[in-house]
Amino acid sequence: MTDVLARFRTAADRRAAEGLRRALRPRSADHDGLVDLASNDYLGLSRDPRLVAAAADAARRWGTGSTGSRLVTGSTGLHAELDRRLAEFTGSAAGLVLSSGYLANLSVAALAGPGVLVVSDQVNHASIVDACRLSRSRVVVVPHRDTAAVEQALADREEEHALVVTDAVFSVDGDLAPLEALHGIVRAHGALLVIDEAHALGVVGEQGRGAAHAAGIAGEPEVVLTLTLSKSLAAQGGAVLAAPEIIETLVDTARAFIFDTGLNPAAAGAALAALEIIESDPALPARARTRAHQMSALAAGLGLETTVPAAAVVPVFLGEPHAALAARETCREHGLNVGCFRPPSVPKGRACLRLTARATVGEADLTTLRRALTAVAGSTGRSLQT
Repeated sequence: MTDVLARFRTAADRRAAEGLRRALRPRSADHDGLVDLASNDYLGLSRDPRLVAAAADAARRWGTGSTGSRLVTGSTGLHAELDRRLAEFTGSAAGLVLSSGYLANLSVAALAGPGVLVVSDQVNHASIVDACRLSRSRVVVVPHRDTAAVEQALADREEEHALVVTDAVFSVDGDLAPLEALHGIVRAHGALLVIDEAHALGVVGEQGRGAAHAAGIAGEPEVVLTLTLSKSLAAQGGAVLAAPEIIETLVDTARAFIFDTGLNPAAAGAALAALEIIESDPALPARARTRAHQMSALAAGLGLETTVPAAAVVPVFLGEPHAALAARETCREHGLNVGCFRPPSVPKGRACLRLTARATVGEADLTTLRRALTAVAGSTGRSLQT
């Protein structure tokens, strides 16, 4: 009898040898007593009593589930309010909430198709890559942040229509897309600009209104924003924000929206509460950015390779997967939980720790980080700078 599982065991063994095995590690409510610099809770709101109360109130009123797709029974008053409030907060004309940020990006595939060119940055998030694959469009992948390559792709196209797709803040390097330049290019070439604000909303710009708002292009007819509610807004779900014509097209044609159960009411309630908190405390985004810069400077001062963060993401590049895995365990031994990114999340040779800042990170947390990264720097043989 053929062993139908043999190929999976063989592939798992190969991934283990390459340092690419992954495992679920359930955490305790207190993050196992570790300082948390791994989560995407950029504003530190996930345990905020106001969000917890809002989620509970929504569940009591509307139930634990949305009960259906948004086109059937899954749209409540909360969903409609969140559509509106997200658009208003980011300076967009209209909004559409979905059950995840991943699906928000997949839904944008409905704006493409045969006869539409898609131009995508080389290091865009996996959800954007998957949307490109689903679009049935010709896709041109351009070098990272290369505006000249974007302009060339649009100028050379045979297709009548085009989309340019980019992260606002890139999820590993933490750098910012050249949004003003890209907007000028798409406007000149009659294209749409799709911007994933996942790592920018709540952190970048005035009151954390996002990178497009900071660049002065939010609400422009050719600009489409996607985002997640699971990072700065400490909830769950995603959204697309754009001109009414775009939103109407998605409601009519986006499979990721039409065939998905609507976001649960508790998450919608929590996200609305988070927006209220951000609007009432406009210093929160700046505190997150300040902590990110402090963390980056600390890593650089120890001789570790990092970047200057545009938002809350701070990578520490270590090269190969086994080195990154060992560094993550070193951090845990020193009381710190950090992300560990390996291929395919990053290119080969660019495995890294990913530190994520929070507005609520304290001085004691930074002291723990210094101890942990000092140990990492020592174990990698890098020269330490004092």
